[in-house]
Amino acid sequence: MLLTALLLAAAPPAPRPLALAAGYKAAFLCSDIFDAGRTERQATADDLTGIYKDYQPLITGLPATIDRQARTVSVAFNATLPPRIAAWRPLLGCAQLPVGADPTAVAVLPRLDLTPPDLDAKPWPLGDANATARGSAALDAVVAAAFDHASYGKGSETTAVIVLREGRIVAERYRADWDMHTSQRTWSVAKSLTATLVGRAAALGRLSPGDRIAAPEWAAPGDPRAGLTFDTLLRMHSGLWTDGPGNRTDAVYLGGATVPQDIATRPPEAAPGSRYRYANVDILLAAYGVRLRLGDDALAFPFRELLWPLGMTRTTPETDWQGNFILSSQVWMTARDLARLALLYERSGTAPGGARLLPEDWVRYVSMPSGPQPDAPRGYGAGFWLHGPAEGVPAGAYAMEGNRGQYAVIVPTAQLVVVRRGFDSGEGPFDAMKFTADVLAAVTPGRRTR
Repeated sequence: MLLTALLLAAAPPAPRPLALAAGYKAAFLCSDIFDAGRTERQATADDLTGIYKDYQPLITGLPATIDRQARTVSVAFNATLPPRIAAWRPLLGCAQLPVGADPTAVAVLPRLDLTPPDLDAKPWPLGDANATARGSAALDAVVAAAFDHASYGKGSETTAVIVLREGRIVAERYRADWDMHTSQRTWSVAKSLTATLVGRAAALGRLSPGDRIAAPEWAAPGDPRAGLTFDTLLRMHSGLWTDGPGNRTDAVYLGGATVPQDIATRPPEAAPGSRYRYANVDILLAAYGVRLRLGDDALAFPFRELLWPLGMTRTTPETDWQGNFILSSQVWMTARDLARLALLYERSGTAPGGARLLPEDWVRYVSMPSGPQPDAPRGYGAGFWLHGPAEGVPAGAYAMEGNRGQYAVIVPTAQLVVVRRGFDSGEGPFDAMKFTADVLAAVTPGRRTR
């Protein structure tokens, strides 16, 4: 604290980075405390440590006020402006007010009047009863190694591992302060959730992947963005300007900007379909397109049509302050809920009980490359990463992946799902493909790992 104070005194940070750092702290404390039920100390140790280097030194010295009755977190950052505020709502989690917004603006945040079903006592995977099957000592040893901070990445920090074989949990382990009902941020695993919501809407006849987004921001005659489709965006082929590959979109994530305000106004940089560039922008626009298509149903749609039919009652997709889902990153989900989402794909798009939630060809659609691709060895489908023998896993493996070590790897040929959650720093990213290969070797004796 003293060092931070001295540094700030010697070289005061610019107003914008300080406002974003305050938003970062407010957002994560709010979600950790009110979504995940964690303490301020726990949130600080995990979600506010090992973060972006430009915000790390700023966050420590910013005071946070937690109002548990109002379920808000306020972080002061400027003597002449209101604090940055994140406010929690049932189901929709925490939303940030814009920079400079008066605290009374919390009252205008969108809310959802729905009651989630109580499914815990139902059989797995809809609930948690009879979820586990017998594993093996070899598999237990591999899973234990995922928590040793070294075997799969120096300094890696694992919070949860779940292995599914033929739909049943054959291995499950948590960090000491974690359990099956502890949620954490998905980061970019949310991109795969966005693709799944597009698929669900397609199954219901509400849209098709080839449909244009029809954003009002692109309605002017001659605007080349008017041709962007759900498929173009899910495959990261928009050609829109970003501030580098994997762009952070800090204005939305940390600054209280809305998706239409910041993301839908991005200008073209290349022709649609002419390049691959991994970007939050594309997925945020795909989710925005779903909202435009669904209208008044948009806020309730994920819960009624996808999450709850899968038993994902502890998943919280968060919104901006005007009710646009931030579905490129800002979703809070338990390890078991992530396993349920992966199982939807391992079971070809059907829910517990056999009801079809996704079009019959949707699994193939998201797990097949099309058009420009990232550098080898892995490829990209539609919201999912593609893996194979070059990384030591079987051909046809694909995955949901997110920052700080969030993974759900699906290996169709082995009816295998491998979920790993963590808080990795840049020092030692978790090697999810090596871990998956080792898990596969443990559940199929005689198979060589790479």
